[in-house]
Amino acid sequence: MSDTAARQTNTAFQELKNYLNTQILGQEALVESLLVALLSEGHLLIEGPPGLAKTRAIKALAQGLECDFQRVQFTPDMLPADLTGSDIYRPEDGAFRFQRGPLFHNLILADEINRAPAKVQSALLEAMAERQISVGMTTYELPRLFLVMATQNPIEHEGTYPLPEAQLDRFMLHTLIDYPDRATTRLIMDLARSEALEGRELSAPANPMTQETVFAARREALNLTLASSVADYIAALIDATRRPDSYSGKLKEWLRWGASPRAAISIERGARALAWLDGRDYVSPEDVQAIAPNALRHRLLLDYTAEAKGISADDCVYELLHKVPAP
Repeated sequence: MSDTAARQTNTAFQELKNYLNTQILGQEALVESLLVALLSEGHLLIEGPPGLAKTRAIKALAQGLECDFQRVQFTPDMLPADLTGSDIYRPEDGAFRFQRGPLFHNLILADEINRAPAKVQSALLEAMAERQISVGMTTYELPRLFLVMATQNPIEHEGTYPLPEAQLDRFMLHTLIDYPDRATTRLIMDLARSEALEGRELSAPANPMTQETVFAARREALNLTLASSVADYIAALIDATRRPDSYSGKLKEWLRWGASPRAAISIERGARALAWLDGRDYVSPEDVQAIAPNALRHRLLLDYTAEAKGISADDCVYELLHKVPAP
């Protein structure tokens, strides 16, 4: 791709980022995570209290892209077919025809994923990993542009089915969001009022981004320079979660299980996405450090004694970044 085309692609993403920040106020981390997941072909798990624009964020992303969007509210009585679709018998011709479920969209919001039973969660996670679903003896391909943003409510745990660690590992990033400050809350009130007066929910961007632009941006991010020292740094961070005694006495005490190779891939792809969004042609150690908390917090299994002491996965990540020397 020529330098001019590359600049145009990056400019398109900057315009998308600016549009999202005008529609989702005070949630810059959420916007950045969405763009990183989009650039990295990953999926996103968002955890935060209700009412923090999680649904609005992915709706706005769908508005900013030439793609379709589907929200699915997960409930304890759901069945896998509620996601994948099923074969429907048609008595007029005596044949079964497949009726597609909500997974056959580009952007999926899996709202409160931890409220659905394990079979439903597994159906979604299989689609995320394989980009396909199987119903009966037939396999159906999902769209090439396919992103799942799942949400969890950290406040209420009654009637929920927590995702096992092996299934959490399917998510590229686990991003935590919190309430905006007072000034931003005031701006949100003004935005909601203006939208109500105009009878709309979201402002549409002037020029939605094409899916081909997304695919071109992904190729550009993959072609960024990643020095061998930075790649070794990523590998060392992952190794420190598996052999913590070689790096830190605290980590040895805190960690019961380390991160998988998928974590290393997520950090590498996420660091590339951050560097590309920043307009650079190389990945820096700072990119790795910026993406590490979201890529690791759901992949580290803490020891029971650490949990009893109030140690969090974030504490482990910060200890990792402190103890593993950066290039």
